[in-house]
Amino acid sequence: MPMTITQAPWLIIGQELTQALSRIDANSFDGLAQIFKNSERRWFFAGQGRSGLSAQMAAMRFMHTGRKVHFVGEASAPSIRRNDGLLILSASGQTPTNLRFARTAKLEGATVVALTGQMGSPLAEIADFALHVPADATAQFGGSLFEQCSLIMLDSLIFRLTAGIPDVHKAMQYRHTNLQ
Repeated sequence: MPMTITQAPWLIIGQELTQALSRIDANSFDGLAQIFKNSERRWFFAGQGRSGLSAQMAAMRFMHTGRKVHFVGEASAPSIRRNDGLLILSASGQTPTNLRFARTAKLEGATVVALTGQMGSPLAEIADFALHVPADATAQFGGSLFEQCSLIMLDSLIFRLTAGIPDVHKAMQYRHTNLQ
């Protein structure tokens, strides 16, 4: 979508987000929510580049809900084991580092979940569950639309998982960092 001088860039991005998010399969999202229903499972989040930054932001929100989460590569992240989960964000589904993480997690007996723009990718094939994030029609540079949509999908997952919890914002605020 080429940008015209008469359009505000934030409105163009908003339109792209709306168009991409309207293509998310609701049944697949429900499947994703089902996988994350167990609040006792440890989750590891991963992604490279800006996808990794989106994964870090999502991991933070999951921590705010009281879940046990780690970002792969952080010094305090433990080893992944059986019954843990690994969530990987990858637009291409071909990033070698992510594929190595996914294979290691599978060997250890962990569940692998992918948010990817390419459902036929090696990552989608390895994953136990993959959510297609259709962010291919964009005027933005690189994977910006994928990263934005992935973060919105994971924030939507938090919204779904915390629905009906009394005073959930108060509980999340309590877990929010106070060393700022």
